Amino acid sequence: MKIAFVGKGGSGKTTLSSLFIRHLAASRVPVVAIDADINQHLGPALGLAEDDAAALPALGAHLPMIKEYLRGSNPRIGSAETMIKTTPPGRGSRLLRLTEDNPVYAACARTIRLDVPEPAAGSVAGSAVETAAGPVDGGDRVQLMATGPFNESDLGVACYHSKVGAVELCLNHLVDGREEYLVVDMTAGSDSFASGMFTRFDMTFLVAEPTRKGVAVYRQYKEYARDFGVELAVIGNKVQGEDDVAFLRAEVGDDLLVTVGHSDWVRAMEKGRPPRFAALEEGNRRALRTLHERADAAYERRDWARYTRQMVHFHLKNAESWGNEKTGADLAAQVDPDFVLGERQVAESAVATA
Repeated sequence: MKIAFVGKGGSGKTTLSSLFIRHLAASRVPVVAIDADINQHLGPALGLAEDDAAALPALGAHLPMIKEYLRGSNPRIGSAETMIKTTPPGRGSRLLRLTEDNPVYAACARTIRLDVPEPAAGSVAGSAVETAAGPVDGGDRVQLMATGPFNESDLGVACYHSKVGAVELCLNHLVDGREEYLVVDMTAGSDSFASGMFTRFDMTFLVAEPTRKGVAVYRQYKEYARDFGVELAVIGNKVQGEDDVAFLRAEVGDDLLVTVGHSDWVRAMEKGRPPRFAALEEGNRRALRTLHERADAAYERRDWARYTRQMVHFHLKNAESWGNEKTGADLAAQVDPDFVLGERQVAESAVATA
């Protein structure tokens, strides 16, 4: 399942996505996590020391290799240089699975060991970064990838959406099964709508505080996503009492799935001293189980044909608005009209690219 966490800056989006990732891993579900926020905080939220988080390889820095690998033997794509972030797969393309070894994961993913022992007094905790990036079967390990930070050299030259292009391209070529999870911590606010990436998920969890600003992003997301069948549920965060719950219920209605409040566990984690995950408060563990159940239920409503149509829709829009001019190619010709992405395509892809 492909899961997005979105919300206003400061809403607690990264914290809640990290808790959900920990919950999935503790449930022995394979998890790949991607930090696609302009502020790269998912690594530290998973327990990484700041230096280790900063040293994670950037997906964008490996974009030429990613394009070449995903292109495979697709005859509609003359060269990797003509691929853009929305290029859809077709016959001959290489597809990604979450539980496999491939060059993309080898270059860009790092296996993070969660629930490392608490540090000695005066030291700072950090998850162990394992050098090998291979399939992870849950437990206390997840794979983490990062777009890379928006730094000083990008100012006046690039927009952040160019950073997340590698994420969107991978999502377009990803075939994931029911008990496999990709969790993406998205950039804050409604910036996700600058591309078609907001349609690439089975479930979008929107984190909202019980304030007018907190629900404003919800209204934007709800409005933009309405025509694309985006499945959206709201997590009320920083809730302090029944009045806050009533406010959120009045503003977002039945989209409010769970609420969470203060957590001593989270406060300790933010200080760099997280207890074992099993010590998370029962109310918050119950909320995470509800998120897991809601995400898992979305599997029955998967529509690979619609997913593929939306992929093509945004590719053609990007091709016309800037892609054709930038690459000097007719990118509409990359669309394979008879190809529908789906789980049955994995075996065919493996045979075609063996």
